[in-house]
Amino acid sequence: MVVDELTDEVVDHLFHALADATRRDIVRRCVREELSVSRLAEAYPMSFAAVQKHVAVLHRAGLVTKRRSGRQQLVRTDLDAVRRARQVLDELEATWRARVDRMARLLAHDDADPAADDPAADDRGRGGNR
Repeated sequence: MVVDELTDEVVDHLFHALADATRRDIVRRCVREELSVSRLAEAYPMSFAAVQKHVAVLHRAGLVTKRRSGRQQLVRTDLDAVRRARQVLDELEATWRARVDRMARLLAHDDADPAADDPAADDRGRGGNR
């Protein structure tokens, strides 16, 4: 999936999922290895059901994949989804840097010739007030 194809809804799901510290930690843990939801639940001071819900949010956002192995549900981070999130952030950064650069150029232009936009300054420069 290319960033241009990401809808606002998809981006909203991505960043909603990443807005929670526990979910970000699950994404980090599942990059290194595929983990069962049971094993993940051991790492957090919450119920198994709460961890399942966090995994479900991450799965709906496409940040993790799930597969069954016997009775276990195994979770793995989808690195392509993480890259898409990064690419969205990179595009936002580029947009804002361009805006800041434009503002800086405008301000530099104004500072270079403060009388350029002041018609009264022209009159004063020609011999005084009229």
